[in-house]
Amino acid sequence: MSISIKPLADRVIVAPAAAEEKTKSGIIIPDTAKEKPQRGEVVAVGEGKTSEQGALLKPQVQVGDQVLYGKYAGTEIAVDGNDYLIMRESDILAVL
Repeated sequence: MSISIKPLADRVIVAPAAAEEKTKSGIIIPDTAKEKPQRGEVVAVGEGKTSEQGALLKPQVQVGDQVLYGKYAGTEIAVDGNDYLIMRESDILAVL
């Protein structure tokens, strides 16, 4: 998946996973009760953060990684008709 936007510094762009439509027991969840997904796929990564000594710290995530992030992490953006989240790398909690 390619995207026409490049994040700066230590920011990453994540395509959020689709919200759950049903519970494990088969109950259909209405739109008003769906929770925001907390996982997604990294689609773009910035160059990295500059340390206090001036060295460039490379990002720990890369394009294609499946990640977990905080419930209210990032800023929602729409690019080419698709919804994404742009967030700092530090907002990512884990790589799956």
